[in-house]
Amino acid sequence: MLASWVASRQATAYYLAMNEFLTLFTRASKLMRGAVDEAMSRHGVRVGQNLLLEVLWQGDGLTPGELASRLQVATPTVVKSANRMSAAGLVVRAPDPDDARRVRLYLTDRARAVRGAIEREREELAQYAMATLTAAEREHLRSALLKIIAQFTGDPGIRSEEHTSELQSRQY
Repeated sequence: MLASWVASRQATAYYLAMNEFLTLFTRASKLMRGAVDEAMSRHGVRVGQNLLLEVLWQGDGLTPGELASRLQVATPTVVKSANRMSAAGLVVRAPDPDDARRVRLYLTDRARAVRGAIEREREELAQYAMATLTAAEREHLRSALLKIIAQFTGDPGIRSEEHTSELQSRQY
């Protein structure tokens, strides 16, 4: 009888902890997304477009499929974003010189011009978001988020330190 009661209490505590986690994670995510959207819009960039720009700043002239692979998103997501970015004057489409069926995305001068401002905004947001955390808490948060990403992507390599720079370029 006692074992049953203890198990029931533990299950309830676990449920409450998971419910609180989801609530807190969702709230933090929405607040961060809103702050990113506000910061990026100051430079004519929509939230999420900064992620495509960061990949293209590392290597211009990628196909939508290559971008999607690096960001670990679906290709139609990149195509839709690229359409908006093209309309906003951030990228231009050009046929692949080796395969006219494929399109490559190239940065415009405008996209290159906002690079410094976008990078500063992202750095300032990260600093602000983690300003009240100790170094140990920041590392613990990073580690926990990597484990959550690995759990959902099925990529156990995400947890290792050797993938840190690769992860930073993926910009989940």
